[in-house]
Amino acid sequence: MGLDLGGRPLYLGTLITPEAYVNGWTPTVFLDSASREPIYLQIAHALMHEIHRGRLKPGDVLPGHRALAAQLGVNRNTVMAAFRELTAEGWVTSAPGEGSLVARNFPARLPGQQAGPLVPMGFDLGLADPAAAPDARADMLKVASGIPDPRLLPGAALARAYRRALTLNRQSALSLEDPQGHPKLREALAHMLAGTRGIPAEPDRILITRGSQMAAFLVAEALCRPGDAVAVEALGDRRAWEVIAKTGARCLPLPVDEGGLCIAALESLLKEGPLRAVLVTPQRQYPTLAVLSAARRAQLLDLAARHRFALIELDQDSEFQFEGRANAPLAAEDRGGVVIHVGTLSKIFSPGLRLGFVHGPLPLIARMRDLRLAFDRQGDMVLERAMAELMEDGEVARHLNRMHRVYRVRRDTLCAALQRELGDSITVEAPPGGLALWVRTREGLDVDGWAARALVQGVAFQPGRQFAFDSGPVAGLRMGFANYPEPELEEVALRMKRALMELP
Repeated sequence: MGLDLGGRPLYLGTLITPEAYVNGWTPTVFLDSASREPIYLQIAHALMHEIHRGRLKPGDVLPGHRALAAQLGVNRNTVMAAFRELTAEGWVTSAPGEGSLVARNFPARLPGQQAGPLVPMGFDLGLADPAAAPDARADMLKVASGIPDPRLLPGAALARAYRRALTLNRQSALSLEDPQGHPKLREALAHMLAGTRGIPAEPDRILITRGSQMAAFLVAEALCRPGDAVAVEALGDRRAWEVIAKTGARCLPLPVDEGGLCIAALESLLKEGPLRAVLVTPQRQYPTLAVLSAARRAQLLDLAARHRFALIELDQDSEFQFEGRANAPLAAEDRGGVVIHVGTLSKIFSPGLRLGFVHGPLPLIARMRDLRLAFDRQGDMVLERAMAELMEDGEVARHLNRMHRVYRVRRDTLCAALQRELGDSITVEAPPGGLALWVRTREGLDVDGWAARALVQGVAFQPGRQFAFDSGPVAGLRMGFANYPEPELEEVALRMKRALMELP
């Protein structure tokens, strides 16, 4: 940016000569043609600086548009745009017959300038301060979770869709208020869920959220009450357990094995008392990637219908299936109206595009809609409309086709590198889908110590203990493979090897 907001004079390039006087004022305006900041903003910011440092006083007359344009060697329209910016931000006023004047009550600070020294907090939060995290290496390779590579985001297509959503539909995009989500995106999602996941989806049964974490929070708030019992997988997503616990409900762990959630344990738990819900990841168990078997799926749906508890189905990355055919989600087989399907669109493009969704029974969606109004009247209507357009014109499907090829190669690269460098210490199999690996470790290996030493070596992965309900040790770890190209993934394996060699 051409303006220094710290209070020093502004120097942007070509100096206006001392002979250039307007009303006795010599403007200190320098323009930099190489700057990424538009010329009109360079002019506006320079004049703000002159006002702020007191060289121009309240009520002073500013130079006319034509005169200043001639002095600066720019188009008159550019100067007019600069003055519109100054007027809009309260630095300048216009008076008939007098031209532009410095405002009597202009802003106290320049744009972006700090307000002054930070005042310490004058009250006690009543909580212990969290331990400070260690400083991360600049070259840290973060493979702790399965996220897409934001560098592969189709920026041009997204920008075009966003621009059209903002300009062609400006009135509706900026004035529409719908806490359930943009109608166009809900329509596009219903079509996608029906076509790719076999869910008989309807737009009215969908609620769009700012990411899947908000979706899980709203589901928990709408469904659970203090004292309710919610069964969860004993290896799972701690963030989901936390949003359930915040409602006052009790999370009760159920074991998982190579066939997913153990239904026999669920049946035993039901004998002890009613359940409000079961939180489950049937397509790819989080974090072990186990697929819930067909027999267990049927049993789970039957138990939910008979005992009238909800199935909260978390589906994080079913769009990515590299081999074979993905199992349909539980919502596709739901005949009893018991499944709440929670998904995300962030895994398609980038975690930074916060878009999640919930598909469920109408009364639940209505309650979630009302709950959301308490803290977030609506999502990003422009982004939601743009995403709907990308889905409607096939750009999302084309992007997924491209990413399947890229991520399959990255998956195979990391699996091979881990097997080659870590030998008998681990067992890893290339999963048929998803964006992460579950790496099993040999008996007795200190996975937590390995993870700590790996951080020093510049690799961040998740040891299995982080997913354990009882926080006990787990002979495994989770790693993502999609967010780095092949050379970095090879380096991940080498650094993990060096960290492993440091273990006693």
